[in-house]
Amino acid sequence: MCGIVGFFGFDDAFEKTIKAISIMKNRGSDSFGISNFDQTWYNSNFDSFISLLENNSSNHCKMNFFGHNLHAVVNHVPQPLIGNENNFLVTNCEIYNWKELNEKYNLNAKNDAELILYLIEKFGIEKIKELDGVYAFAYYGSFKNQIGELGNKYKKLILARDLIGVKPLWYYFDRTKFSFASERKSLVNLGLNKKNVQELNPRQILELTCKDIYSNNGDKDKSENKNNKYNKNDFEKISDKDFPFELNFKTRNFFDIEPEHNLEEKELMLNVQKLLHQSIKKRIPERKIGLLFSGGIDSTYIANYLKNEKVEFTCYTAAFEVESGKEPEDLIYAKKVAQQLGLKLKIKTIKLDDIPEYLKKIVPLIEDNNVTKTSVALTFYLACELAKNDNCKVIFSGLGSEEIFAGYERHKCSPNINKECISGLIKMYERDLYRDDVISMDNKLELRIPFLDKELVEFCLKIPTRFKVGEGFGKLILRKISEQEGIDHEFSFRKKKAAQYGSKLDHALGRLTRKNGFKFKSQYLTKFYPGPNLRLGVLFSSGKDSTYAAYIMKKQNYELTCLITLKSKNPDSYMFHTPAIDLAKVQADAMDVPILMQETDGFKEEELCDLEKALIIAKEKYFIEGIVTGAVFSTYQRSRIEKICDRLGLKIFSPLWHKPQQKLMEELISHNFEIIFTSIAAYGLDKSWLNKVIDKEDLIRLNNLKDKIGSNQAGEGGEFESLVLDCPLFKKKLQIIDSDILQDSEYSARLIVKKAELVDK
Repeated sequence: MCGIVGFFGFDDAFEKTIKAISIMKNRGSDSFGISNFDQTWYNSNFDSFISLLENNSSNHCKMNFFGHNLHAVVNHVPQPLIGNENNFLVTNCEIYNWKELNEKYNLNAKNDAELILYLIEKFGIEKIKELDGVYAFAYYGSFKNQIGELGNKYKKLILARDLIGVKPLWYYFDRTKFSFASERKSLVNLGLNKKNVQELNPRQILELTCKDIYSNNGDKDKSENKNNKYNKNDFEKISDKDFPFELNFKTRNFFDIEPEHNLEEKELMLNVQKLLHQSIKKRIPERKIGLLFSGGIDSTYIANYLKNEKVEFTCYTAAFEVESGKEPEDLIYAKKVAQQLGLKLKIKTIKLDDIPEYLKKIVPLIEDNNVTKTSVALTFYLACELAKNDNCKVIFSGLGSEEIFAGYERHKCSPNINKECISGLIKMYERDLYRDDVISMDNKLELRIPFLDKELVEFCLKIPTRFKVGEGFGKLILRKISEQEGIDHEFSFRKKKAAQYGSKLDHALGRLTRKNGFKFKSQYLTKFYPGPNLRLGVLFSSGKDSTYAAYIMKKQNYELTCLITLKSKNPDSYMFHTPAIDLAKVQADAMDVPILMQETDGFKEEELCDLEKALIIAKEKYFIEGIVTGAVFSTYQRSRIEKICDRLGLKIFSPLWHKPQQKLMEELISHNFEIIFTSIAAYGLDKSWLNKVIDKEDLIRLNNLKDKIGSNQAGEGGEFESLVLDCPLFKKKLQIIDSDILQDSEYSARLIVKKAELVDK
């Protein structure tokens, strides 16, 4: 892994590039490089590199720069790379089929990075779909059209990363300036406006057309004199076509789940086994390697393969050092598996009082104070630290197995398991991969994740789900293959235990939270990273689910930047809540959060276009980075929202997904949510349920109805719609002044709110 960075259109591009390289110094120390597209400098020593550049004053007049930190695993080729016709590339990559592609296209590349440069130069960006591996790169140069001539007036900058997003890439854009870097902190810590810093969605290719205003055909003074109309104070007065940069995105296709493989179990197992072996084998370098080891099925399978192939490696395990009682489960199993398989195992345990010092480093490193991310990060960091001290260069991880083989509880509950797998894979770059990348790089380790191999993922997403979930287990096919390969049943069929719980480090965070006088772990973690995690728009309906989802994300230190409400003209909309929707504006006032209202005719599927319009406006106006939804069980709604968000480069959060409905309703009451029903449409519910604050007694009645007729306690079957009058997010509460009830039948009625206002709580 390496670090890449670039600045375009900055007066101080040179200084910013140097600072960004310094911030990312741990991403690679084998070589440092910088280019202003006229001259390029390299040095293997950082201090010498800085001295060399500072003594070259001509750098300071350039407004465009590429920079690179090299972590060499395949040959030692410094970057930025320079191609034909003054094209440039910086990349952070591990391409496992680079030699095959090199020979196939006669490119004469010395390593995988050069392969990417020559491939784009010769064929354009489309050929990156043939890359087998992980990557994030920036290419700056000209492109040829189909007849071999230069097909564009201006040079272009292309940013892309692997489809799942193993390699990170962030960018900054404000129409007059553009920059990118492997790590968010390398942009934010330079004083760039956080609102303009975004993570590149792995399913998008970013194309920036760089016009003449900031060309490097002279110094910045010549460039400014040539285009005097671009006075920096006048940029807001210039139309889009006059800005120096034009930004476009191209959407890439993700994996498919259809058609399912029409194979017998034995043949499926043979195919999966073959692909697993290929995936691990191609990732084994001629360097000292380590394995993050929990004694779970995923890391045990990798360890068993490496052992059988006689690869030299060490397993690393980290856990909380309990003062008394039973050891953490991961530690117990790691020892048992290591003893039975004859593995070399090193263990790091940490005492409670030592954890805060690690949190001071880890939480700002991952740039996130989310509780789950932090507790997993702590476990991961401690193990990586052991590997670094052993002079490992590469470390293996079992991450990704849960999403391709269906290992989580939500997979077991899903009506479409492979769709749930796709949904999880889409979210991995935000949820897991950036955290794991920056932690491994901070320990000078390259992370390799065989379960996220492209060919393996493609195949496994089409495995019929009866082979993934069954006999009370997820990942059934992997467990059977594991047992077939000689791993004991006890280890092959060990129940899933998340790293933060298996190591007891989540328990340790809870103790520290209470010890420091905080109620919630998320509150305690703001001591180490006080800023909000991400800016989120809330897909808001005025009802209990969207409001409670927003509350959960707020508690987890995410910023609720705006509410986004679709007002449907169709009372039977497939996608959007319709009763009392106008009161969403009043609720927005109660929360002191701006609201964006978008009308829709409510026709099936067509209403999604209106949702996309609203999200585009919210992204441009409020700089949102993601969306919160109140989805609980509707795959129809969630999957369509996810597709739109992914296409727009927005992250998506559904914190209520597959939460048991009785538990959801109980949590609402316990967190002081005052909710009423605004419509009912189910046997057993009558108009007496309308305009009544739901209490614990009502929850008992709803549960009895569920037992009697099979209705949904949380209204997931359309039994009722709700309105939130008050909750912890509201600074004032909603009071209904005047209303009517419109009754269609004994068990179908709707509350018509004529007048409502906010009152002090």
